[in-house]
Amino acid sequence: MVAIVNLLILLPARIASNFAWAGPLIMRLIVGYVFMLTGWSKLNNLPQMVQNFTDWGIPFPQLLTPFVSVVECVGGAMLILGLFTRIPAAMLAVVMLVAIKVAKWENVDSLETLLGFEEATYFAAFLWLAIAGPGSASLDRLLLNSAGHRREST
Repeated sequence: MVAIVNLLILLPARIASNFAWAGPLIMRLIVGYVFMLTGWSKLNNLPQMVQNFTDWGIPFPQLLTPFVSVVECVGGAMLILGLFTRIPAAMLAVVMLVAIKVAKWENVDSLETLLGFEEATYFAAFLWLAIAGPGSASLDRLLLNSAGHRREST
C-alpha cells in the first residue's frame, strides 16, 4: 500500500509542485483573453447588445449592458495580468451565473445539461481563480513581494 501511495500520489504531487505556477497562469491567460475580447466586442456594438439584454429580460439594460461589457473587457485584461485577480474573477463568476439564469435556464432539464453550458465551465474557472488566486506568475505576486508579504499565498 505504501508503494502505491508513493508511486501514484506522492511522486506525481512532487513533480506537479514544480509547476504550481502554470495552472493559474494558463487559466488566467485563456479566460482573460476570451473575456477581454468578448467585452471589447460588446463595447463596440452597444446598441445591439442593449437590445439583446432587453430581449433577455435583463433589467436596466441601458445601464447594465455597458457595465457588464466593461467588467468583461477590463476584468479579462486584469486576469491576463494577474492584477487584483480575485476581484474581477468574482465579478465574472457572477456575470456567468446571471448569464445562465437569464439566457440558458429555460433549457435546463438536468444537471448534465446545466454543466454542459460553457458558462458553467467559465463560472467554475472564475470561482477557482477567485478562491485560489492568480498564482506566483502574476502582478499580484509582484505587488505582494514589493510590500514585504513574500510568504503569503496569492
